[in-house]
Amino acid sequence: MMKDVSVTRTLPDLLIEPVVRMALAEDLGRTGDVTAQACIPEGARFSAVFCARQAGVMAGGAVVRIAVHALDPQATVTVKVADGEAFEAGAVLIAVEANACALLAAERTALNLLGRMCGIATLTRTYVQAVAGTHARIADTRKTTPGLRALEKHAVACGGGLNHRFGLDDAILIKDNHVAVCGGAGEAVRRAKAFAPHLMKVEVEVDGLDQLDEVLPERPDVVMLDNFSLEDMAEAVRRVRDSAFGSVVLEASGGVNLTTVAGIAATGVDVISVGALTHSIMQLDIGLDAG
Repeated sequence: MMKDVSVTRTLPDLLIEPVVRMALAEDLGRTGDVTAQACIPEGARFSAVFCARQAGVMAGGAVVRIAVHALDPQATVTVKVADGEAFEAGAVLIAVEANACALLAAERTALNLLGRMCGIATLTRTYVQAVAGTHARIADTRKTTPGLRALEKHAVACGGGLNHRFGLDDAILIKDNHVAVCGGAGEAVRRAKAFAPHLMKVEVEVDGLDQLDEVLPERPDVVMLDNFSLEDMAEAVRRVRDSAFGSVVLEASGGVNLTTVAGIAATGVDVISVGALTHSIMQLDIGLDAG
């Protein structure tokens, strides 16, 4: 059984609803669910459960609620497993009683989003467990499905991961191309520190120990160690911790997978960012069964 993680924040309906309605519109097309219209008497009711076919971590109960209520505002949707809780194969995640046509029309949209979010939460939990006992925390990236970022990052949090920046506007992250245009990593950090409001953090990506030495005197808040070897990563940690810049957060990025993540964490870095949490996940197998 995977350890549960308390999810203290919720994803506002205001962020979920436009995504769900767009997905429903895509599925319903011009005339709606013609199969349900052809086969099911108008006004028929249907009780069903969203049931897990495999073990995982819950994320997305509100998405199902909003999808069903969009087509039947009078439906009863009862979430049985809270976001962030682990479940076993066969678990009933959500119970629904609704207009039959409405529920069947919402089924695929609800399952697509719920399965994806649970898949992300489950993969994130696996990474978190792989670095248990170390100093490192697991974080996501902006490598998300266009339009689904809020949902996918919430799912990462459900799995026990950290959210990196949500967009280009909430933190400064200096990458190699910024450095190329500015003429140097140190110069880029100087400009960023002069520009940033007092609550905005500045992170800079470095690709070697020489660049690390160049940027540290400029006091960035975070340094991303991009595709460092384990030996260089450990040396970077030593240089920062044994210097006047010990408060700098070190983030490891690049070449991270479930085979390598424990070794990366053992170097002493603070954060490990993993694009795979959102761009390479397997949809968790969840079905809608009569109940």
